[in-house]
Amino acid sequence: MQHIEFKPIWFDSLGAKSACTLVKTPDISILIDPGVAVMQPSFPAPEEMKVRWARRAERLIRRASEEAEAIIISHYHYDHFTDFDEKIYRGKLILAKDPNEYINDSQRKRAEKFYDHLSTKFGRRRLEELMKPRKEKTYPDPMEDLPLARSRRYGDYEERKRELLRLGKRWFRKRVERWNKMPLIPEMKFKRCEVRFADGRSFRFGGTEVRFTKPQFHGIEYARVGWVISTIITCRGEKLIHTSDLEGPVIEDQAQRIIDENPDILIVDGPSTYLIPYMLNLINLRRAIENMCRIIEETDTKLIIYDHHLPREPRYPERVKKVYESAKRRRKKVLTAAEYMGKRPVVLSRKT
Repeated sequence: MQHIEFKPIWFDSLGAKSACTLVKTPDISILIDPGVAVMQPSFPAPEEMKVRWARRAERLIRRASEEAEAIIISHYHYDHFTDFDEKIYRGKLILAKDPNEYINDSQRKRAEKFYDHLSTKFGRRRLEELMKPRKEKTYPDPMEDLPLARSRRYGDYEERKRELLRLGKRWFRKRVERWNKMPLIPEMKFKRCEVRFADGRSFRFGGTEVRFTKPQFHGIEYARVGWVISTIITCRGEKLIHTSDLEGPVIEDQAQRIIDENPDILIVDGPSTYLIPYMLNLINLRRAIENMCRIIEETDTKLIIYDHHLPREPRYPERVKKVYESAKRRRKKVLTAAEYMGKRPVVLSRKT
């Protein structure tokens, strides 16, 4: 593309958990999700090597931040944001997931810690001095915005699915009660750092528009790990999407939104096949594969970076074989970040 350039800084296929990406247009340079975490114990590599990869990723993320004017934080998991590193955030506009709503308890705690660090370092005030009381607010059930997922039928799994959705609704209502009791973390503007909450919003920088989805489930419906926002960058007729953690995408409506956007470049996370069968069942794996095949077949997207979550175990190419077959038929490139960079995913390397 002529107007949008992107560079994978670190992804799972390189040996540590991350989806960090540097995007540049003639108007602005943006670093998306500057976080990294060490691979899980089951990853087939010595612990010393896994730590070494994560430390290398940290160095590269810091270096990439020097080129960025804005930082995007899609949610508060440590493989997507750095708890606090002054070198990354100093002098930057931070466009971040709203920590006050559509957030689970653990991410809220991480967000409080993060914004306390920011306000203390750049504003010389503790976060508790800046937080504000809130008025009680009603929140629509997120399932209301997922007509395709609601209409899906599951055969013998139907009864179990209905029970899971019922439990999910109850969990969501409890989250709403918590949100309405929490003090508001405000947007911040200091001399050397500015924070804007991005959920469902659009920001313009010259000829570049940076748009964000409304909060989306981090995986299946009512996933207890919380919500994320995806990033859509357009510049002079070109478009790039960075999904963050949709885990597949596993929800049909999320896939449809990508199809409707029809990006030139799609940076999408895959299903967590390393969690089969404990936290990812075969029904939801099938959904994720079907959704990716639809994206490949129903968009004009020529390049898809298919990484994050996916290359955490060596059988992933076999598990999502239909995705690669669909891409081959359509003559489209579906690559891990490592492959895009001319490397072999470490989980497939003999070195591991």
